[in-house]
Amino acid sequence: MYRKQATFRFYEELNDFLPHAKVKVAFAYPFNGSPSVKDAVEALGVPHVEVDLILVNGQSVDFAYRLQHGDYVSVYPTFETLDISGITLLRERPLRHTRFILDVHLGKLAKYLRMLGFDTLYRNDYGDEEIIRIALAQHRIILTHDVGLLMVKTVTHGYWVRSQKPREQVREVMARFELYRQIDPFNRCIRCNGMLMEVPKASILDRLEPLTIKCFNKFYRCQGCGNIYWEGSHYERMLHLIKTLEER
Repeated sequence: MYRKQATFRFYEELNDFLPHAKVKVAFAYPFNGSPSVKDAVEALGVPHVEVDLILVNGQSVDFAYRLQHGDYVSVYPTFETLDISGITLLRERPLRHTRFILDVHLGKLAKYLRMLGFDTLYRNDYGDEEIIRIALAQHRIILTHDVGLLMVKTVTHGYWVRSQKPREQVREVMARFELYRQIDPFNRCIRCNGMLMEVPKASILDRLEPLTIKCFNKFYRCQGCGNIYWEGSHYERMLHLIKTLEER
């Protein structure tokens, strides 16, 4: 039987993690002992990396704050326009260079991000421990469909991708991290994330189909895996997507 109770209220996209009855309303959270506010937030289903500000009774606190009976807890996501520099920071500021590592469920999103020029690691055999190790060592943001992965204590930067459709996922990630001005398309290999370099057509004729040789003159080779690229029909479709993102 619970002996204590606090009141929680989650704001904006943090409500995506909550059951319907707790969305955009204040609700009671019963507890015993003195759990940290971080443990309480994650017990309610919200990963700590999605949270940027916690107010307890109107005062900002860090994740280590111990809940007390009667506390009113307001939990906020990342702020894009409001300056919160004067309050308690829950985690490090955004990484200086935006780089990603994706879980096994986001292979198509990885290709889109690479096409847009973002340094994006992905393999379909990455395990959770390996993803976390690489993310910490290389200062990468974890993108995942697995909420549990973002609740691992050592994870510092991550985002739970809501959409199931790759193109919507791209727009979602671009908006979440304000990446529009960082688009630098067609500089990365969509297969391995390596950098592309223009190569003379004559040096790769043995790797091209006759129709490709006839119709195209500019080619690029990945410095990692050696894959060859040219501006075919797929290129035109990607230009349309890039245009819509840049307009945004």
